[in-house]
Amino acid sequence: MLLLRRFVSSSYRGRSALEIGALSRPCSTASSSSSSTEASGGTLGIHVFRCPDAVGIVAKITECIALRGGNIHGVDVFVPEDKPIFYSRSEFVFDQAKWPREAMEIEFLKIKELFNADQSIVRVPDLDPKFKIAVLASKQDHCLIDVLHGWQDGRLPVHINCVISNHQRDPNTHVIRFLERNGIPYHYLPTTPGNKREDEILDLVVGSDFLVLARYMQILSGKFLRCYGKDIINIHHGLLPSFKGGNPSRQAYDAGVKLIGATSHFVTEDLDEGPIIEQMVERVSHRDNLRSFVQKSENLEKQCLAKAIRSYCELRVLPYEVAKTVVF
Repeated sequence: MLLLRRFVSSSYRGRSALEIGALSRPCSTASSSSSSTEASGGTLGIHVFRCPDAVGIVAKITECIALRGGNIHGVDVFVPEDKPIFYSRSEFVFDQAKWPREAMEIEFLKIKELFNADQSIVRVPDLDPKFKIAVLASKQDHCLIDVLHGWQDGRLPVHINCVISNHQRDPNTHVIRFLERNGIPYHYLPTTPGNKREDEILDLVVGSDFLVLARYMQILSGKFLRCYGKDIINIHHGLLPSFKGGNPSRQAYDAGVKLIGATSHFVTEDLDEGPIIEQMVERVSHRDNLRSFVQKSENLEKQCLAKAIRSYCELRVLPYEVAKTVVF
């Protein structure tokens, strides 16, 4: 019977890829941090893989890296108990002179074909372009501002193509001044119940790799999702699946909960039911009022959205079944 691979501490850290490759089916190791420059030198590479489960997959991947002089820094593996599907994410450091980017792509493609994989993605953060995103927001600024500052500080490895909002902001606001200083276009598209301006939004987000809804309080139609065809990450100011829809802080407060939360998830046609990427919680008590619920919720939203964006860019988020994710 297939068993769920449990994460183990970084027992492989510092060992060569060849040593790890000698183990045909190890348990997963905890991933190292995704900084592109490690203490041992070299360039960081990331590889994610999904295929029918089989013996020797990890060995083949690590052998491929070892033959080019690469050094494994972390391998995460997951196989569900009830389905023979193999998921993995590997971090390794390599010498660009010994292993050119183009050759790496070809060699991992051979492994994909060998195991009939439906997903094999290679990313080298130092060499590959940053993910291009468009950010959609409404009236509230806290998540938008945090994303902008995260980009400016380098905490979010993205390039922001534009910000789109259905709420007009005064030219002297912090957000508009920030966008103007950094050359990020701002598009104000007021919406009505009969016109969500979706065609215009689609024109503006051409070229983006994924969208971020930073408290965008409009429901995107199924037609929009199909036309865009790429991932959209949303932040919900509640702990899904509880307290869906509008005003979840009021719902949670009225319910007398002792934990509140925020949920980042992919957008689907079913409102607030897309696969969950990240959730964060904070304890509340009878001493809290609705205002403190909202304040605590906003802090959670910022952290939760930022972590989801980072995880996505670091290839840590893999789709699993219809409504689930594997997050390494």
